[in-house]
Amino acid sequence: MPRSLAEWLAYQEHVNQRSIELGLDRVCSVWRRMGAPAPARRTVIVGGTNGKGSTVALLEAMTQGAGLRTGAFTSPHLLTYNERVRIDGADVDDAALVASFERIEAARGDTPLTYFEYGTLAALDLFARAKLDVAILEVGLGGRLDAVNIVDADVAVVTTVDLDHMDWLGPDRDSIGREKAGIARAGRPAIVGEHEPPQGLLDALASIGADVERAGVDFGAERLADSWCWRHRDGTAMELPLPALAAPVQIANAAAAIAALHRLWTAGDLPAPQQAYAAVCHGLRHARVAARLQSLGGDPALIVDVGHNPQAARALAAWLDAQPHARTHAVYGALADKDVAGVVAALGTRIADWHLAGLDGATARGLAADALVDVLQRVLPQADFDRHADVTEALAAARAAARPGERILAFGSFFVAAVVMAERSG
Repeated sequence: MPRSLAEWLAYQEHVNQRSIELGLDRVCSVWRRMGAPAPARRTVIVGGTNGKGSTVALLEAMTQGAGLRTGAFTSPHLLTYNERVRIDGADVDDAALVASFERIEAARGDTPLTYFEYGTLAALDLFARAKLDVAILEVGLGGRLDAVNIVDADVAVVTTVDLDHMDWLGPDRDSIGREKAGIARAGRPAIVGEHEPPQGLLDALASIGADVERAGVDFGAERLADSWCWRHRDGTAMELPLPALAAPVQIANAAAAIAALHRLWTAGDLPAPQQAYAAVCHGLRHARVAARLQSLGGDPALIVDVGHNPQAARALAAWLDAQPHARTHAVYGALADKDVAGVVAALGTRIADWHLAGLDGATARGLAADALVDVLQRVLPQADFDRHADVTEALAAARAAARPGERILAFGSFFVAAVVMAERSG
């Protein structure tokens, strides 16, 4: 009997005993057996610690605004697996994914693949069959050894580099930056979206021979009163609408996305600059990505964000500082490999009450609420908090405590965001 999508996903979790196994040999061998077709006429790969999903969304909306047939591959998903693979802005359906998984299974033989590698190959397979103009691929973990790196990017984007996934990528920003540089190719553009990137990233990009463009050096963004200006070293300048995506950091993400497209359109691979301006404006106004400072409305207001590391927490802090003052209640859960102390320290006293949610029941990687309490009391000994077995309980407690005019910020993990978003959609 044919497997359903749910059955395929359950099966994939057991094909490889390791949930994460970095390396390109296995996935590349299967892709070659499938013919290794190019996923699109041009491919952009987006890596980095934070900002990847937003940058992909901006690139996707901008290229669609240019009338280009566009595919986007992202991970993880929030509510349905189909969210990971989009063609012309629409999630692919179950039947397409199942058919692709069947083709992958026929090609892989006895080669074990991880859950993420199945998904990557499915995205590449479906994109190649869709005859796309542009494919935008988000790196899952690191870059050099991530499955998406079997594709040679026409443009590589590294949004930011910070301390995350250190067990896999290394103990410091230089080590992590070297891993993320691996998505670049010799002689091809590599966009660095961070103003102060680690030297390890820059050294690795130079060793590869990539054509590097850096934020603050080769291109930049200037915030104006109700707009902003993007400038490039070649003299190109555009006054643009503010991104619809919330948070001050989204201008930096947008600037990197535009820099990537600028290299494609100046090479003649995308519309001429006059058309590109309209496409960029369209993208800024229409790009959406779930659970990135997403307001779910209500009073008290409910805001959900997938931020889970200190750099993301600093961006959350900047957003809170930029908003009208309101008492903020946090619903917070975390995975065991995250820097909980760094997250807590970054937000500090901006959070009036912490409603700590255990994630140990949701995933083997989740922290129990007691572990969160231990860190919170060490970093912020005066903080007000309560502890809960799961996100549902913590969210209910936050809603009971918050008053009209206040706000609830649910963050710390995709597992937190998924529960909040599911409740909203239900």
